[in-house]
Parts: sequence; C-alpha cells; structure tokens
Amino acid sequence: MRGHGHRAGRAARKRRQKSERIVQSVSLCHRPQYVRLMRFLHQRGFTSTLLQPALFTDTGRGLQALKSVKPGQLLISLPESCLITTSTVLDSYLGQYIKSWKSRLSPLLALCVFLVCERHRGEASDWLPYIDELPTTYTCPAYFSDDVMAVLPTSVRRQALEQREAVRDIHSSNLDFFRSLQPILSQPVAEVLTYEALRWAWCSINTRTVFMSHPSNNFLSGQDVYALAPFLDLLNHRPDVQVKANFNHLTRCYEIESVSGTLRYQQAFINYGSHDNQRLLLEYGFVAPGNPHSVVYVDTDLLCEVLRGDRSLDQKIKFLRENNFLHNLTLSSEGPSWRLMTALRLLSLPQTLYQQWKAVLLGQAVSEEREQWSLQTAKTLCQRLLQDTHTALEKISHLLQRCDQSVREQLDVVKSLRQEERCILGSCLETMQGPQRRSDDTLSCQPDVDAVS
Repeated sequence: MRGHGHRAGRAARKRRQKSERIVQSVSLCHRPQYVRLMRFLHQRGFTSTLLQPALFTDTGRGLQALKSVKPGQLLISLPESCLITTSTVLDSYLGQYIKSWKSRLSPLLALCVFLVCERHRGEASDWLPYIDELPTTYTCPAYFSDDVMAVLPTSVRRQALEQREAVRDIHSSNLDFFRSLQPILSQPVAEVLTYEALRWAWCSINTRTVFMSHPSNNFLSGQDVYALAPFLDLLNHRPDVQVKANFNHLTRCYEIESVSGTLRYQQAFINYGSHDNQRLLLEYGFVAPGNPHSVVYVDTDLLCEVLRGDRSLDQKIKFLRENNFLHNLTLSSEGPSWRLMTALRLLSLPQTLYQQWKAVLLGQAVSEEREQWSLQTAKTLCQRLLQDTHTALEKISHLLQRCDQSVREQLDVVKSLRQEERCILGSCLETMQGPQRRSDDTLSCQPDVDAVS
C-alpha cells in the first residue's frame, strides 16, 4: 500500500506540474466596469470584437483573442477620439488654466493633473469608465517603501530612488499651479492634488501610455509623445512577440498589427521593446520570466570593492570613466559581456603600461596571464553578486511574513527580479567554469596588479 501510495503521489505531482504550466483564463467582459468601458468606447467609434478582457493564471489581466489572428492582421484599431493626449487636456476645462499659467508645464504634468482632476470629478467625468478601469496602486519604484528599496540590486536601487524623488519633486515644485486650479475643484486643492494622487497619475501614464508624437504648441514645454489608450493598454508585454504599432494618420486611429499572429482563445501580447528585467521593473513595475534580454549589471562600487588592493585603481577607474566605459558592464547566462571583459583587461594592466590602456579598450589582446586574471575576476564578481542575491531573497522572505498587501505586491516583483538574476548568475558561473579550470585557481582578484608580468 505504501509503495502504491508513493507512485500515486508522484503521478499526482506530475499532473499538477503539467496543469500549472497550462495557462487558464476567465473572461472579464461581463463585469460591470468592462461593460461600461466598452459602451464608452463604442460611443466614440471603437468597433472591434476581436479581443476581450480576461484574467490569465500567468499574467493576470490581459486581452484574449476571440478569433485566430493571422500574421499581418490588425490586433486593434483605436480611434483618436478614444485617446487621452495633451490635446484632450488643452481642449478641456483645464486648458485656460494651463494656457494662462506664468510658465509652461510639461506634457507629462498636464496629463497627470488631468487624470487626478477627472478622478476627482467622479460621475461628472466623461472619462470615468476609463478611470475606473485603471489600477488604484502600482508596483513601480515610486511606490516602494524603504524596506523594498533596500532589497533591490544596487545597480537598480539608485535609479529607483531617483524615480521616487523625481515624482516628489514634480509635486512639490508645482504647488502654486495646483492652487490656481481651486475654482474647478469641489474640495480644497491640498486634499485633491496630493503627492499620493500625483504619484498614481504619474505611474498610470508612465506604465500605460503608447508612443505618439504630437506637434509642439505655445503652451507646453518638452517632448510630447504620450497617449493614454483605453482598452489597448490591457495588452501585456512579452519579449518574444513582434508587433507593429503606430498612429495611422489616414484612418486617424492608433493601430497595432500582429507580426507573429495569435491563436484563438490565447492571450494577445505586444512588445514594449528589447528591455531587460531591471528596465521593465523601473518603467512598468513588472518582470518578464525567462526574458532573453535580461542581464545582471556590475556596479562601479562592486568593482572598486573587489579590486581595492590595486594601488593604481583610482587612476584606472578615472580612465574608464573618461572613455565612457563604466556603464553597461554586465553578466549574462552566456558569461561576461565584451564590455566587462575589456574593462577587466585594462584593470589587469600595471600603471607602467599606461600607454597600452587605450589600445586595450579598442580591442588589443593582453597576455595569457592577464586574460586568466580577468576571467577569474569576472568569476569573483559573479560570485559576489550571487551571494548578494541569496541574501536579498532571504530578507524578502522575512519581510513577506510581516507586511501588508501593498508592500507584499512590491516585494513579489522584486523577488521575481532577484530569482531571475539568480538563474542568470548561476548559468554564468557554469559557463565560466570551463576556461577557469585551465587557470590557476590561486589567482587572486585583489593582487598587486603592478607586480603582474
């Protein structure tokens, strides 16, 4: 009986694992918020019946194809009247306040204020069906608590903190303009255009707009390339999907054409671009599992820490910085990048060979001993990053045991990033084991580099 029970358990696990890989979906089209949204869009000329909102077990909310989509077929064609752009804002009740303000606002700020005001107006808002469909919170760094910031990789933490501070600055530096809008608000400005409200609008725009270039005008300052696209923005990103997206000036519609096609009842995807997972987390608040574009970045601080025994390190770092060679130093599943190895080859050279530094950056080979030192250093960097990743995952596990739901969602995204990077670093180490076995395992990553011949 015990033996049969063991086999049954193993078979059950296999069936469960197989079922977990099968993506299931539930239609959302009958939910009131989506009924209202579709009615709203149909009134503005949107007639497509190819896609429907659905909840998927792997991605959450997305759009499901009701028919097979052939390569070259339009996935969606959304009329200009359905888009929220700066023209929408300037033609609204906000227009006179923006046009008469003493300094020009940015297109991004104009859209942020419009979203906040429309949400404040409630039933009086023409865009309420769309506002109601937007998330109430986001997993972008602008929302991250200090605890969540602390478990981010060093290379992305700095940018995440900058994002959070930038949103705070947008709010604090525009308080006078916000106060000028009191006549159109039914509550005090301080209760409507709060930092939290602006952060929500900023993340809505940053994560959901499509690229659409607009002509410059006399009232706004800066690049105007934003368009909020209701319903279309339910399409999720997948790195291996190809689409063509643009505003068709003949049909006056924003169109997305499928390049690879989609099977009936499968989720339809778009592609935000060839972004690694750190960029996806920073800009959109999610991570793509198995992202082929993902790499792990080697921060300058880590380089300096690992090589702190080199007496000429400061001069070498200065040289690399002056030659624009301290960014995009990365490790991938296939090993260290060319840029990282080139930087390490230069770092292997003694100060006495200064005249060769530029040549090495241009691709000149170094001696076998210096090449092996560079490979060993790359391996050490990988090991240090892997240890940092393990430590961070342990901290995340502890934080998840005592956090509220909003922080839990933030931690889940960072956990996914860390798990993806753990896989990359593990594969990178395996890749480097081959050449490293031929090297002297006693080579140090903190040598007196001047003594290396």
